[in-house]
Amino acid sequence: TYAKMATVSLGFNIDSPRWDQSTFVGRLKHFLNVTDPRTVLVPEEELDQAKALVEGCRAGLVPPGSSQEQLLYAKKLYDSAFHPDSGEKMNFIGRMSFQVPGGMAITGCMLQFYRTVPAVVFWQWVNQSFNAFVNYTNRNAASPISLRQIGVAYVTATGAALATAVGLNLYTKRAPPLLARWVPFAAVAAANCVNIPMMRQQEIINGITVTDENNNELGRSRRAAVKGIAQVVLSRITMAAPGMIILPIIMERLEKYTFMQRIRVLHGPLQVLLCGGFLLFMVPAACALFPQRCSLALADLEVELRDSIMAKHGDKVPYVYFNKGL
Repeated sequence: TYAKMATVSLGFNIDSPRWDQSTFVGRLKHFLNVTDPRTVLVPEEELDQAKALVEGCRAGLVPPGSSQEQLLYAKKLYDSAFHPDSGEKMNFIGRMSFQVPGGMAITGCMLQFYRTVPAVVFWQWVNQSFNAFVNYTNRNAASPISLRQIGVAYVTATGAALATAVGLNLYTKRAPPLLARWVPFAAVAAANCVNIPMMRQQEIINGITVTDENNNELGRSRRAAVKGIAQVVLSRITMAAPGMIILPIIMERLEKYTFMQRIRVLHGPLQVLLCGGFLLFMVPAACALFPQRCSLALADLEVELRDSIMAKHGDKVPYVYFNKGL
């Protein structure tokens, strides 16, 4: 492929965002593009070709006759399937583009099968297994995590979700029916507060690489890791909230109608479809809440790192930057 390539100045940088990443609307457009669930159906071979095209373009080489649209589509496929730090192809289930199809099926089932303890246990376990894949896949790749740490994170988060779900399920037996429908969301929120920090504990323990505005490495910061992970936890809870809070209200109202009582078998598929509608917008919206390239003021860094940066650069580096993960 590269034999036919020629050096071409296209007048644009393939890595520079198409939309302003300092604004929420710009980030929303970016993540609507990256989390497009249709990219899940793209064959592996086409993803590999997209990666080769992006890497060639970075080197100033593109196939003759390539249009800017083709290059931008290749970048879209690359961003949807390859890790931003390592460039490695991410596992299918963990990609953000799989959040809508995967999340709608699991969330719909959690909302439908909430009445019995065995059903609650099973679907919370399925959800935490899915979350573990997603969190591991989208971690900051510069901070490796051992299989033992992954296992502990998975068991702890699943335990937190089950304890919350089963405990609240029993507690809401005498409460209004709507409260029982909100139990799955409480369990998901509690588990996210445990799962993500546990899965990314190495970042909190050892810090993550921070850079200056021009991507020159400055050191490792634990405070940067804590800020990034806290933002991801908030994003994930926000991602689930509208569907898991509003949908139970809709279903509670609908189920009072006679026609809905006649088609009980369709309640599950209906909730799955409605969850998909919420997630289609909420996945990119939640990812866009905070910039992917997160910043931290020099004054907020650990004293040693701050002193080290000031000794080398003076006051030329007011902020440091890092990938917060998704």
